[in-house]
Amino acid sequence: MFKRSLAESPKRIRPGLVSHILLQSGDTPTDNLSVARVEVEPGSYQQPHHHVPEQAYIIVSGNGRIQVGSEIADVQVGDLLYIPSNVEHAVESAGPEKLVYISVTVPAFDIEALYDTGQLER
Repeated sequence: MFKRSLAESPKRIRPGLVSHILLQSGDTPTDNLSVARVEVEPGSYQQPHHHVPEQAYIIVSGNGRIQVGSEIADVQVGDLLYIPSNVEHAVESAGPEKLVYISVTVPAFDIEALYDTGQLER
């Protein structure tokens, strides 16, 4: 069993955005899955990026807008969004409250590296 609380998860903080890295490459023997909880303040966004793993976002609070490739969609609580491998995507919080979503990627990858040395580096 692997267990990690939100409080003890590694975090990556950008202006208006906090990513809580709950599960990533190297945390389990199989490396089949990565999971993060992302919180985006009203009016803030996650910059466009892409990566090899497929990804899904599950919106747990707030509302916003997501761009996947050339498509743009409004999102709200309960929505699931699928992002294919290597397709550029970005998300913004478009409402008066924080947009919170769970990000799941298959296979697992090093989320910390994406923020520290990859496309989401400051």
